[in-house]
Amino acid sequence: MVKKSNVVELEDVVVKFVGDSGDGMQLTGTLFSELAALYGNDLATFPDFPAEIRAPHNTIAGVSGFQVHIGRREIHTPGDMCDVLVAMNPASLQANIKWAKIGATIVVDQSTFEDKAITKAGYQSNPLEDGSLGDYTIIKAPITDLVKESLKDLEIDKKMAARTKNMYVLGIVLYLFGRDVQKAVDALNKRFGKLPDVAKANKTAIKAGYKYAEEDETIIRTYKVDPAPMKKGKYRNITGNVATAWGLLAASERSGRPFFLGSYPITPATEILMELSKHKSLGARVFQAEDEIAGICSAIGASFAGNFAATTTSGPGFSLKSEALGLAVIAEIPLVVVNVQRAGPSTGMPTKSEQSDLMQALHGRNGECPTIVMAASSPANCFFYAYMASKLSMEHMTPAVLLTDGYIGFGSELFKIPKVAELPAIKPPMAEPNEPDYKPYRRDESTLVRKWAVPGTEGLRHRIGGLEKTNIDGNVSTDPLNHQLMVKLREEKVKRVEEFIPEQEVFGEESGDLLVVGWGGTEGALVSAVKKMHDENYKVSLAQFNYIKPLPKNTKSILSNFKKIIVCELNMGQFVNYLKINFPEFHYHQFNKVQGLPFHVSELTNKFKKVLEDN
Repeated sequence: MVKKSNVVELEDVVVKFVGDSGDGMQLTGTLFSELAALYGNDLATFPDFPAEIRAPHNTIAGVSGFQVHIGRREIHTPGDMCDVLVAMNPASLQANIKWAKIGATIVVDQSTFEDKAITKAGYQSNPLEDGSLGDYTIIKAPITDLVKESLKDLEIDKKMAARTKNMYVLGIVLYLFGRDVQKAVDALNKRFGKLPDVAKANKTAIKAGYKYAEEDETIIRTYKVDPAPMKKGKYRNITGNVATAWGLLAASERSGRPFFLGSYPITPATEILMELSKHKSLGARVFQAEDEIAGICSAIGASFAGNFAATTTSGPGFSLKSEALGLAVIAEIPLVVVNVQRAGPSTGMPTKSEQSDLMQALHGRNGECPTIVMAASSPANCFFYAYMASKLSMEHMTPAVLLTDGYIGFGSELFKIPKVAELPAIKPPMAEPNEPDYKPYRRDESTLVRKWAVPGTEGLRHRIGGLEKTNIDGNVSTDPLNHQLMVKLREEKVKRVEEFIPEQEVFGEESGDLLVVGWGGTEGALVSAVKKMHDENYKVSLAQFNYIKPLPKNTKSILSNFKKIIVCELNMGQFVNYLKINFPEFHYHQFNKVQGLPFHVSELTNKFKKVLEDN
């Protein structure tokens, strides 16, 4: 047992696991997160892995990482700087030492600090011996050698034994946080239940790592982070991609419409496709198409046939889908397009996050081609906004684009699982068999929504397609006045969705010196930064937008209540330009970051103070 005098009690702590691709850092971080959730901590995670498929061994380009922020309070971000850094080789230490706080505990695999690896990482000398890490508490353990020794009695080769070093180091970290190693063993049993030999090797390694830490006299400090207060309910540590998939499934159940997904795999959206493919028992039909165009076209066909249909992608795939998306707009059928944004242009940085597809979502199609545009803002609320995008699309008979991003798609947080029956009702405007005087483009007077007529339904034969149609009757038409009328009707139909979305909320006071404006996945960092500003008695508030087209009805009144406005986004200024188009009477400050990385709370607060002080 650790002596009480050696335990440092913390409100929150950031742990980062880094190593070479193949060192298992994603699994290690995921397991640590799941165990923290079981313990009762609130948390947020940020997986960060290389874009290169097979980066050279022991190079900076091949470093893979997983950051976890746990706390006994509400956690909004994976954290800026880490309190504990686990570095499995010299390259991972070199790439990540800049993210470690002064005084942080650094756990290193001493076995990997060989001359060749040290040189390849860009060091001139061994950092474990030259005094360059004097500002940190270093736990040096020959982990690779130790794990091979601990598994010598099992019938596995040395290469297989070395692959369990991530579990050995997880055992050390569990000791540092006073966590129950048996719960980790139980988690491994569950994860590797069908691979008993793999499970046994990993369980042996994690116990050996824990025992090593118990007996290592150089480890004189451990941490304690108590459980966070939580509302009663069933919780799960969930990624944004899984939450998105669940939101689509829930919408299908509530609407009574069978679900169809037509998609093509693409980083960082593939996990939505993978998750939905697991749920045939819930009626989900999933088609992995041969390309992005086939994916959306199959979904359009399914929607025409009366299914609730969706397609998922990232920026490059969204570009390929644009022509077909125009078909869904002119046909006025429901369709949800999920774009998990990544850094571009072109292939860009496939595993890095960005918010640079907003203008593409708003305008990236030929002709006047309006869609509903929404953005999720955390891993957990990907569920709710996927559900709401589905609801609005079906009820208003028009496509909806849901923007998430790699940061929240891969990241995770605790999610309080709702009861589907308590979610808002979804009532698609279905046409009834033999409906009197049915016309395909006859509209509801208040919403301008046409009815959804499923092919084959008695008495509802109608024409549909990509050519312009006459209003009401739906006959093919090139009449200029009719075209202008239909363009206006489609635009106005999307505009009237503002009557069915909530007004924009403000975090903080309704008026003040500075309004911080954000959208989508930057919410966690912006909330945390504004909270810090409140602690220092600054009159700063936050408006984080999820509904983008149309904007909430009270947007202008919110903007008018503050002396200064700053728009923060992970692009060169797409949302601020959209606001300038809609509300040109205001002056907007900007804070833009395009590095494939999320905002840090410290850089945000520094910027806010500078804007406030600038006359």
